[in-house]
Amino acid sequence: MPKIGLNEILKVTGAEVNFAGEKIFEDIVTDSRKISDGVLFVALKGENFNGENFAKDAIEKGAAGVVVGKNCSPENLPVEGIVFKVDDTLTAYQQIAGLHRDKFKIPVVGITGSNGKTTTKDLTAAALSGLGKIQKTAANFNNEIGVPLTLLGIEENCRAAVVEIGMRGRGQIESLAEFVKPNIGIVTTVNETHIEILGSLENIARAKAEMVEAIPSGGIVILNIDNPHIRDMKKYAAPGVKILTYALENPADFVAENISVGNTSTKFTLNCGGEKIDFEIPLLGRHNASNALAAIAAGKSLGLSFEEIQAGFKNLAVSKMRFEVSEKDGLTIINDAYNAGPASMAASIKTVAEVYKGRKIAVLGDMLELGDFAEKLHREVGREVAENNFDILITLGELGKFIAEGAKDSGLKNIFTTADHDAAAKKILEVAEKGDTILFKASHGMHMEKIIEKI
Repeated sequence: MPKIGLNEILKVTGAEVNFAGEKIFEDIVTDSRKISDGVLFVALKGENFNGENFAKDAIEKGAAGVVVGKNCSPENLPVEGIVFKVDDTLTAYQQIAGLHRDKFKIPVVGITGSNGKTTTKDLTAAALSGLGKIQKTAANFNNEIGVPLTLLGIEENCRAAVVEIGMRGRGQIESLAEFVKPNIGIVTTVNETHIEILGSLENIARAKAEMVEAIPSGGIVILNIDNPHIRDMKKYAAPGVKILTYALENPADFVAENISVGNTSTKFTLNCGGEKIDFEIPLLGRHNASNALAAIAAGKSLGLSFEEIQAGFKNLAVSKMRFEVSEKDGLTIINDAYNAGPASMAASIKTVAEVYKGRKIAVLGDMLELGDFAEKLHREVGREVAENNFDILITLGELGKFIAEGAKDSGLKNIFTTADHDAAAKKILEVAEKGDTILFKASHGMHMEKIIEKI
């Protein structure tokens, strides 16, 4: 737990405070349900919540202090305890997290991309585990609240940190990187995810390139040059930054050859400057071989041997709902429902088609934030389902209907559209047979896991 002093906080936030002297806070928390003695509670605000409503309660539960906005209503101000008043509590939270990060002279790997960043984060943390304890982003807490939470989790015995950085618009990666201060940056993919907000692939690529710009001289940038929008990002690197490339299809510093996808793992041969080493990862899919290359490049750049990196992969801890495979009543259930974009949809469909025999059922829902491109991209997913010889397609949501239409136009016969989780679960139970493989995937907001719970 981070121990941070009152005067340190004043220095980075410029807060007003009702206390003179020094005080060490035992931890920094933003959830009033996690209050313990001696912590500092930061009252964040959102569209549907206001942490200032819990400031008094936090002190009563034992918090030593609270951080509130300068315009906090008097009825929410605690009578006791230390009260910091700031212009913006989220900014203060990030500043405090940056202060904590600066106390550790360790490698910090920043990872971004339209797809693959969470899996690459997990693979990179595993690859680096030969160094010792690695702090990494939990789940995909990669936004303006989740990133500081990750940094505040860095402890004295950590040997590196792996931080996933998400993006919804221009300037967000730049803003988060200001306090993450990564010295290694990875860009995995650029595709249509978030195109509703940014308007074009070129704009998305420019936003992702903020990761490259964030790496200081002496640092390392690792780029997936199979992606045409990433190939030119090296031009954004500062003088003195080393560029490493990886690819499945193009010449690069790290190339995966002879990729073989089995029932429980993916094997490939790494070609690194002519040196060839066999690797195996406990994940399925060619796309995960690509993600593994980024992790290998990070590990090698930090002095680990290929053997140490492979040993780390054996201890891989993958975030939930990332191609999780389970067996239930004779059915193989693949829960890849944490999130989805066009590229990850295609990768999951192709992986299931390649690995699993027998009948295959795709249960797919809306991909969000695609704007004017939504109909076209959903139809393309439907075509992928048909062309990869799935037997049955079940869709959920308004945009899911376009997946159904795309599959129908490509010749798939057994297609069902459903309006809610109950209807989708009912249809699965009607059509599924022992031995079937069922893939679940959609944007996180569709909550496809609820269908799995119902069946």
